[in-house]
Amino acid sequence: MSRLKVSDSNDNNVFDTTDFDEGYLGPYIWDLRRMAVSILLAAKENGLSSSDAQDIVRNFLDTYLNKMSDFKGTNNELSYRLESGNTNGVVKDLIQKTSNKNRSSLLSKYTQLNHSKNRVFKTTSKLQPVSSSNYSDIAGAMSSYIASIPSSKRYNNSYYALKDIRLKLGSGTGSLGKYRYYLLIEGPSSGTDDDRILEMKQEGSSAVAMAFRPPEVIAVPGLLPTSVYGNQEGARVAIATKAMLSNTDPLVGYTTVNSIPFMVHEKSPYQVDFDYTLLTTKSKFMDAMGYAGKVVAKNHAISDKDYDAAIIPVSVDKEVTDIVSGNKAVFKDEIVNFAVDYATQVEYDYTSFVNAYNQGVILY
Repeated sequence: MSRLKVSDSNDNNVFDTTDFDEGYLGPYIWDLRRMAVSILLAAKENGLSSSDAQDIVRNFLDTYLNKMSDFKGTNNELSYRLESGNTNGVVKDLIQKTSNKNRSSLLSKYTQLNHSKNRVFKTTSKLQPVSSSNYSDIAGAMSSYIASIPSSKRYNNSYYALKDIRLKLGSGTGSLGKYRYYLLIEGPSSGTDDDRILEMKQEGSSAVAMAFRPPEVIAVPGLLPTSVYGNQEGARVAIATKAMLSNTDPLVGYTTVNSIPFMVHEKSPYQVDFDYTLLTTKSKFMDAMGYAGKVVAKNHAISDKDYDAAIIPVSVDKEVTDIVSGNKAVFKDEIVNFAVDYATQVEYDYTSFVNAYNQGVILY
């Protein structure tokens, strides 16, 4: 619940999700349970009572279910988005604060003009040059990246002309230790003011898939067989990104470098970390998580047959609405009870981890 995107590929300022490294196909309830646990932990950290935190979870679930019901029998999910005009509070403030962000400021942050007036990356402690062999390997992988983009969204080859590369250090949490590169490409024109920055990120198996042994327990027809993404984890993340977002970044794709799978997308100037510590009151938290419930509903509703009927041949918004109809109270109780127990376990696990670390115990 910390990473959110506030602009789509059409530069609409919106409140939405991003970062689909763990994207996988599974029961919708997994996302709801995970979010419920996150809400309880964050609310406690912000000083809210357990009762208030559980109320916030119930509101999140209500807005999710209500929005799924709204989507049932329509195609409204395909155009639905949260903007400054239909949001309030912290979420509205977040959207408005990013309205002055642009690609020019992003270029200024990470790049400069060299003595030949060519745009290149800056070199910093977190942006490091790559070896000539590494540069050559990445350059050689560009053609497969371009080919991974649907022809309807593909630009002329000159758009993707590679101008510079840097190894990006110190980003992410779950992705620490994985390769991440920034690629500077030509963009719409041969000028230096509209270059684009791509992020090329190493991808591994989703934790969801890794939680099952053998993988076939979950990766079976009707869920997400590896054939859907060609056993290429970058392709899996690209599919999840395109399935769950409206107006997806047209530069989303994937490639392989020295047998390592990568997902590629534009480094967006509009992507920000959502600071949950700003949710200092029950009403602020309630409002924000109400919008989160709508976002998750939209993500689920557009990723069904609306995206690819060969993967999900049904309307998820209809299925969820019909299943829960008449049982909302029981449904919410089940989610809340699960989240309370799981949040307690998370706290126990974290305490055990810290104690073991402080005592020098080998953990892995």
